[in-house]
Amino acid sequence: MSAKADFSDLTTRTISAIVMLAIAGFTLWQGGLAFQYLLIVLAGLMAWELSQMHDTRKWLPILSGAFVAAVVYISFFPIGISPTALTVLKLAPCLLISGLHVEKTRFTVFLGLLVFMAATTDLGTFRIEQGFVLTIWLLLCIIASDVGGYFAGKIFGGPKLWVRISPKKTWSGTIGGWALAAIVGLCIVIFTAQPWVLVPASILVAIAAQAGDLLESAVKRRAGVKDSSNLIPGHGGLLDRFDGVLGVCFLLGLAGLLGVY
Repeated sequence: MSAKADFSDLTTRTISAIVMLAIAGFTLWQGGLAFQYLLIVLAGLMAWELSQMHDTRKWLPILSGAFVAAVVYISFFPIGISPTALTVLKLAPCLLISGLHVEKTRFTVFLGLLVFMAATTDLGTFRIEQGFVLTIWLLLCIIASDVGGYFAGKIFGGPKLWVRISPKKTWSGTIGGWALAAIVGLCIVIFTAQPWVLVPASILVAIAAQAGDLLESAVKRRAGVKDSSNLIPGHGGLLDRFDGVLGVCFLLGLAGLLGVY
């Protein structure tokens, strides 16, 4: 066991996690409008976090969040809007908002806003097309990657994964995340009669989630902040919790393009 294992923040993290799981679980079970509206709110808040990490003006993060939430709303309910017009509608506010930031942060903000829009709409579409069981599997694998990584890293410690980007992450935590995600996949297969391919797919989901985590860590490091915000006690901000979801949604988009689902 690692001599430096420290679980002092576990109670706060656990309470916050239970609240988040309750909200996510209820809206995911309901599906439809409930889940879509949750994704709209999440997209807007993540855009607000990204903007306020890179700009001290109060109005710009609010504008960023409002624009992104509005575009995601229209993406879910594109009444009378052609796909081409919808693409322009996504690009235009990203260009506008990123252009209002200081020059050295514009590219990061531009890409971030696009990712928030794409990720939330992809996840909403996945819920509609693939149903509750596969969507809950996806989210449980992301949670397992985080939880397995947290406990394995705290208990076993060992060599660091990428000190320059995320000093606290270890190889033991990374592998622990893969292992717990695989166990989640195995349980889903056994109890819901899903195909066995879900087990190796669970490891791919965990890897994508960890890649999203590392990318967000790099963005925070460049911005000179520890957490994306303080919205969630014990966890930091929404980006600190949903960075894995963003990475997995990129995997979903790639899988969709390749015709995997």
